[in-house]
Amino acid sequence: MALTFELDPSFSPELRDGITALWADVSNAGGAVGFVPPVIPEEIRPELLKHLVAIEEGRTRLLVGRDEDGAVAATAFLNLNTHRLMKHWLWLYTVMVHPRLQGKGYGRDLMEAAADAARSIEGIEAIRLTCRGGTGNDRFYASCGYKEVGRVPDAIRVAPGDDRDDIIMLLPLGCASGPATP
Repeated sequence: MALTFELDPSFSPELRDGITALWADVSNAGGAVGFVPPVIPEEIRPELLKHLVAIEEGRTRLLVGRDEDGAVAATAFLNLNTHRLMKHWLWLYTVMVHPRLQGKGYGRDLMEAAADAARSIEGIEAIRLTCRGGTGNDRFYASCGYKEVGRVPDAIRVAPGDDRDDIIMLLPLGCASGPATP
């Protein structure tokens, strides 16, 4: 089964609920997407609303991956920079693949789709993202062509006594067919 990716899908209550459920499932499986388990969908909705406002304002683009049944199985938000000196790159946020699909290559497919989506946006030359240290996500992103370009020690407090580094990674989009190599 392959995921079908769509940039800027029509937003509906079904899509909203699908993203919210995905976000809760990823969070509750230990995914580093802004929450610490346990979390319920009602806690996630305000964060999703912030993304939706940014989409409405034209500052964010939504990439959705659907499984063969049409259910939301993966997402990434591409946030455009509004500062005139930084409009040549964008931020990638809330990168998620449903836990039941992890370890099957869908994360890599999502990252490739995100890079393709970024390339389709005029003037975008690179993608930046941050990830929580101690999760192994930095190794995954590096395998997708991202390079660590910064680290803020202990910037993320997961719990009292559990501080993690905030790792900043960059993917130059120098070529039109696939991730750039570091």
